Amino acid sequence: MSFAQLGLSAHVLEGVKAMGYTEPTAIQLRAIPLILEGRDVIGSAQTGTGKTAAFTLPILSKLGSHQKSPRVLILEPTRELASQVETAVRDYCRFTDLTVAVIYGGVGYGKQREALSTGVDILVATPGRLLDHMQEGACRLDHIEFLVLDEADRMLDMGFLPDVRRIVESCPKKRQSSLFSATVPPQIETLIQWAMNNPETVEIGARRSPAETVSHALYPVNSMQKNDLLIEIMERLHYDSIIVFCRTKQNADQVGSLLKRKNHAVTVLHSNRTQREREDALKGFRDGKYEVLVATDIAARGLDIEGVSHVINYDVPQHPEDYVHRIGRTGRAQASGDALTLMLAEDRDHVASIERFIGQTIKREKLDKFEYKYTSLFDDTKSSGGNAPRFRQSRVSGGYHFGRSRK
Repeated sequence: MSFAQLGLSAHVLEGVKAMGYTEPTAIQLRAIPLILEGRDVIGSAQTGTGKTAAFTLPILSKLGSHQKSPRVLILEPTRELASQVETAVRDYCRFTDLTVAVIYGGVGYGKQREALSTGVDILVATPGRLLDHMQEGACRLDHIEFLVLDEADRMLDMGFLPDVRRIVESCPKKRQSSLFSATVPPQIETLIQWAMNNPETVEIGARRSPAETVSHALYPVNSMQKNDLLIEIMERLHYDSIIVFCRTKQNADQVGSLLKRKNHAVTVLHSNRTQREREDALKGFRDGKYEVLVATDIAARGLDIEGVSHVINYDVPQHPEDYVHRIGRTGRAQASGDALTLMLAEDRDHVASIERFIGQTIKREKLDKFEYKYTSLFDDTKSSGGNAPRFRQSRVSGGYHFGRSRK
């Protein structure tokens, strides 16, 4: 089925065509007709499958012509996601007279106030800054017809749920709502029951499944050799671009400095960076100025970064869902990718949780010709009665690459 067969408006179809899209993805096929029918929708799909278009295209088709008051509110957990979604909405509605504004923290209020006073149809916002504008009287939500809660579980993790509730309470009760979330914990279930009207659930693939196009492996290592192993892996890889995920902002800064000293073109992304620094980091990484992005989980969800050939988890994530989101930064849109995770002895429980969550055992590998110091992880197969995976000699050897080269 083509986009033209889904019932989208002619002007929106022009925008889709200008973006170069011809066939809808699975979640777009399922969600677009429901939203066009006026149904509330809960959407879940693997990263990189086009969720933004799944809710944006039908809403734009139903809006009609420009009006002064915001009629669409899209809530996002981070500045980066808000900015990315705003760009996508602008692209899709370029052949209409609809207007878009983005509201987030970390920057001044002036341009945002000006946009709100001029009048916008679609508002993309993070909860905290939106509440600031509402409290100042610069923004009212009385005319909201369409509400989208994007990455709802991430907003829960970041403590935004009370703010989200206050915002939803300020919207008209008669509205159409959509919620997109990788997982639906109890707090989100409560929000759904309170904020949505008999929603239809659209789930494409298992929520817990990592992308099938990604090959992933664990590299057990002594804590004293963690940096050395990272450097050695980076030296031997043939890659297009790499995201290195760290658990803390301090680790991200330290790893970024380490890789810079080894002459890698590196940029760092975490919440302590200024908005300009964060924008420059993402733009530089997308444009190829930087070959390596070192980041916290702020970059794990939703960000549309094409061509990432490898993800390296410098730190094992503490939540299994974050593992799926991290490795989902590669292998996007049916491209292949590789995800490598450095594992310390203290990470055993977290790794076990990840493997239970995704329903599979991640292979353990050892780097060929790397002089390992002892770690108790190497004894795991001996004490497991043969049930645990045996370590394999990695395909990394000498100066050659492992995995799938993209050069």
